[in-house]
Amino acid sequence: MSAVLDKLVNLLTLEQLDDGLYRGESQDLGFGHLFGGQVLGQALAAAQATVPEGRHVHSYHSYFLRAGDLSLPVIYDVETLRDGGSFSARRVSAIQHGRPIFFMTASFQGEEPGLEHQVTMPQVAPPEEFKSEHELALELGDKLPQQLRERYLPNQAIELRVAEDAAQRATDCSHTRNIWMRATGNVADDDHLHQFLLSYASDFNFLTSALKPHGRTMFNANMKLATIDHSMWFHRKVNLNEWLLFSIDCPSTGNARGLVRGQIFDTEGHLVASAVQEGLMRSRAK
Repeated sequence: MSAVLDKLVNLLTLEQLDDGLYRGESQDLGFGHLFGGQVLGQALAAAQATVPEGRHVHSYHSYFLRAGDLSLPVIYDVETLRDGGSFSARRVSAIQHGRPIFFMTASFQGEEPGLEHQVTMPQVAPPEEFKSEHELALELGDKLPQQLRERYLPNQAIELRVAEDAAQRATDCSHTRNIWMRATGNVADDDHLHQFLLSYASDFNFLTSALKPHGRTMFNANMKLATIDHSMWFHRKVNLNEWLLFSIDCPSTGNARGLVRGQIFDTEGHLVASAVQEGLMRSRAK
């Protein structure tokens, strides 16, 4: 396991303070506030710790209420809503300064046989044909904000490769985007951990994809972006040791909000997870 990946796994390993009460450390990725993926992954880890053995998350729905404070750890308070014969339900509050900054409700289920079908994976060139975000950032040099260069680049535990060549990045204003992702080292064979890591990774480049139809990026100084809600569904086993394709589309922007949807496939074409996120997209005076 790489050093940065080991650091991320430790970040998603929480300290138990009491029954249903956990504490997670905070990570500064240079965004000026807590990265939403950190809170998603830690909240899911807290909920999973209270669920009977053999049950895995199949869906969660969450709201971001306040920007997280980078200087403080996050307290996760897990409420047991139900443990039934087949499903378990949990509600998680993430707390800083005595106030909730985030809520999540999650549902867990064991393995059961049933009917199966799925959509077809889009035709996308393999990840080897594209440069990683790290390589592209090095090419940008001083054009990338200093705080991102200093904090985000050295802490990329998840390798990301946007499936676009240079010409597409400069001119393509379509409402779709495809991103290859995988861990930068070998993750232990722990199904729960891979789900936590995918939750963490699902927040990268998600809401920013809603800027693409408008020819803008996250580096436009007059744009304010903030996640409002984030939901995920887990359909099949997740393995972040292998490449996953995050296929994103943006069906709508308006009223200073953008909606993005994502489907996550493995290299064999299996749909392993789906995600939906809505966020604030507000134009500000320069």
